[in-house]
Amino acid sequence: MLDPRPHVGEPLAVDLLNTRWVAAGEPQDLLTDVTGLRTWLATNELADRCPADEKTLRALVTVREAIRRVVHGESIEELNRVLDHGRIRRTLTAEGPADRADVPKPEWLPAWLAADNLLHLLAETPGRIKQCAHPQCVLYFYDTSKNGARRWHSMATCGNRAKAARHYARKT
Repeated sequence: MLDPRPHVGEPLAVDLLNTRWVAAGEPQDLLTDVTGLRTWLATNELADRCPADEKTLRALVTVREAIRRVVHGESIEELNRVLDHGRIRRTLTAEGPADRADVPKPEWLPAWLAADNLLHLLAETPGRIKQCAHPQCVLYFYDTSKNGARRWHSMATCGNRAKAARHYARKT
């Protein structure tokens, strides 16, 4: 199944938030079944690293909600519970030092990686994970603009709709 979501390519934690979107005025959720999970895992190059089953689906939905709560400043406890499922293991390889995710239960690997990614994003540039400013959009983005003032997940869709609405309101 091709990924049906309108906005992909964000960092892992943000991409997970974007498994919910609105199409034709109706809420959509990629993670309602194992088929959607397979799609998300494939999109994020994780399909060969963990099982696509109900346990993994439940773990991923759990961390999606935990990430949403952190982004909205509501709660950190759920995210910390997800992080308890793994750790970074430092090793020395033939290529040099390496950090590897050590997650004993494979169904928690994608959830743990998304939670870990959120920590990296928050450490690098706090406040850059944003929800699209368009009132009918539920998508998120990681603001990489120079001044951090980006407002839309996509200027081509939500940004243009907002500009057109303002233009139309001025003309009437």
